[in-house]
Amino acid sequence: MKPIDYFFEIKDDKYRDFTAKLLPTVDPKTIIGVKIPDVKAYAKKYVKDEESKQFINKLPHDYMEEYLLHAQIISLNKNIDEVIDLLDKFLPYVNNWSVCDTIKPTIIKKYPDKFLSVIKKWIKSKEEYRVRFCIVILLNYYLDDNFSDEINELVLNVKRDEFYINMARAWYFSFALIKQYDKTIHIFEEGLLDKWTNNKSIQKARESFRIDNNIKEILLKYKK
Repeated sequence: MKPIDYFFEIKDDKYRDFTAKLLPTVDPKTIIGVKIPDVKAYAKKYVKDEESKQFINKLPHDYMEEYLLHAQIISLNKNIDEVIDLLDKFLPYVNNWSVCDTIKPTIIKKYPDKFLSVIKKWIKSKEEYRVRFCIVILLNYYLDDNFSDEINELVLNVKRDEFYINMARAWYFSFALIKQYDKTIHIFEEGLLDKWTNNKSIQKARESFRIDNNIKEILLKYKK
């Protein structure tokens, strides 16, 4: 059974309507209504099929779930060079945060330096979701053992007007405050972020259970 046939077989109309409300950049007619865990489960089986190699070479897709499947196939790939090439071809077609944020190639953990060099190029792109992808990857894979001041600088230097980029920046800096507080707080002390991103970062950090109440009070001082 082809992916599209399977997705229509298991679709949930209520979930489709719910998803459409969360994704204003997506034509509701292109949403089938399949939950992401179900797409991920299917991808693990489908990636073993030779047909999956043909599938990821056919862009654009007709439905959002096909993009989600495409994202999962890339995420499951264990060859870092193939992942970079596949991402480079795929990202221009991504047009929503849901697909963007589900792209999580775990192979990056083995080649953090190599992928960081790619991020440094891509984060300067004019493509909205290529930039968001870079920020989300930095959040997911570079705020722990692979962290350095350079990681914060990469996100700090993104100066864009797009909502979904700045939402990712706020999300990133809220996690940076949680995981790398001593290396991040100066950004707020010096007022280096624009007002919206600054305040949204503080809001999200203060909503976290992983930050002490004392720090939450300190962060309030840096709201603009």
